[in-house]
Amino acid sequence: MAKQEDVFKTIVAHAKEYGFVFQSSEIYDGLSAVYDYGQNGVELKNNIKRYWWEAMTMLHDNIVGIDSAIFMHPTIWKASGHVDAFNDPLIDNKDSKKRYRADVLIEEEIAKFDDKIEKEVAKARKRFGESFDEAMFRQTNPRVLENQKKRDELHERFSVAMNANDLANLRQIILDYEIVDPISGTRNWTDVRQFNLMFKTEMGSTADGAMEVYLRPETAQGIFVNYLNVQKTGRMRIPFGIAQIGKAFRNEIVARQFIFRMREFEQMEMQFFVRPGEELKWFDKWRQTRLRWHKALGLGDEKYRFHDHEKLAHYANAATDIEFQMPFGFKEVEGIHSRTNFDLSQHEKFSGKKIQYFDPELNESYVPYVIETSIGVDRMFLSVLCSCYEDQQLEGGDHRVVLHFPAPLAPVKCAVLPLVKKDGLPEKAREIQHKLRFDFTCQVDEKDSIGKRYRRQDAIGTPYCITVDHQTLEDNTVTLRHRDSTEQERVNVDDLEKILAEKVSLNSLLRKLL
Repeated sequence: MAKQEDVFKTIVAHAKEYGFVFQSSEIYDGLSAVYDYGQNGVELKNNIKRYWWEAMTMLHDNIVGIDSAIFMHPTIWKASGHVDAFNDPLIDNKDSKKRYRADVLIEEEIAKFDDKIEKEVAKARKRFGESFDEAMFRQTNPRVLENQKKRDELHERFSVAMNANDLANLRQIILDYEIVDPISGTRNWTDVRQFNLMFKTEMGSTADGAMEVYLRPETAQGIFVNYLNVQKTGRMRIPFGIAQIGKAFRNEIVARQFIFRMREFEQMEMQFFVRPGEELKWFDKWRQTRLRWHKALGLGDEKYRFHDHEKLAHYANAATDIEFQMPFGFKEVEGIHSRTNFDLSQHEKFSGKKIQYFDPELNESYVPYVIETSIGVDRMFLSVLCSCYEDQQLEGGDHRVVLHFPAPLAPVKCAVLPLVKKDGLPEKAREIQHKLRFDFTCQVDEKDSIGKRYRRQDAIGTPYCITVDHQTLEDNTVTLRHRDSTEQERVNVDDLEKILAEKVSLNSLLRKLL
């Protein structure tokens, strides 16, 4: 675990050094859990958003997009349940003075039992080789059975406490399992209490006439209150979806792990409206559709898993997370929820407006049920960054740091490198870059030796380097270097656009989803 934490620290440092992520307000000693995206980070982030947006709106004839306002009428958040129920169960350690989410502490304890089981299985697999019967081993090995029993007992207590919102029992679980504060190492815990996560502000020209409003904690409600506007103006027929990318804000008390948990973050959400009674069928369909979207990036299928919710939100009748293996364990990057008709029914009740859909096939009106897919842009960014980072050992004892980004997501698609800064090579390099820049994010890099420039481009994940040398002036060919293999090939300048388009176009990813 310590080694993985060191790797994560190295990745965070790399993100700053190479212009991906900066601490917000750094020259004023920073603002906790708020980050800025640098010149390479914003390109990577925009490419992730484009991949999601086009997968949703271009590959589905019945999904359209909107962009709703961050500020909304405060009654919306009363209707949605956020004013009364948007809370985290928090617990403090009296010695370290640090605050933690009680549910996360218990989930991490459950994960320890899972890790013990997997270690036993891994050792047996190595010992028995191809003859290993994993299913039989899990059913008969005493150590596996013992850990599985302990894990299931804890899991059951945790599930009951969460669903009953039993804060005293959550604390008792932490005490009974002797869960310690990772900083102080003590079990000197306070009571568990709820904390509302919404930011408040005021809207109005005078103090007396100001209205108390909230910074939205999710983008979904902007979709729900615009549901009828989109349905009518777009002549949409059930089933159909509305997608949105936008900022959300949560006053996270336990904000940690770099950009994984922030107070200002960005979401990519899609609400899919279906007939009542068909929601679980669509829930299963979207679970698989969204997992396929993730796996198409080629980051490693084994790094993904589903995690069904122990406690369903007040609006849901089914919920699961897609978790990704970060350096600090499997963590949620996307949630798929069957939200029933809760949100639309609540807004119908609180607004006094009829929010129903007339189904011409059934010849009846009803409030649609909703399947939600919700992915954090920043968490997706972090999963891509962590999985693509490699400190690679090379022949001869040398090494390089390389980011193996999927080419369509890479911040810079190609770099044009004149071999020397004379003899007309820089001018030829800029001529090539000017030709390519209409279709690809392309740099010209002239400073330092060609080897150092290759390393610099590897460190920001540039998939292709184009080297202009004296032969280029003679026959109009360049050396095309591949980031991952470091192999080089000689190609004609006139063929560069076609070669690059096949490799770095977003279409190459989108076609995998069909």
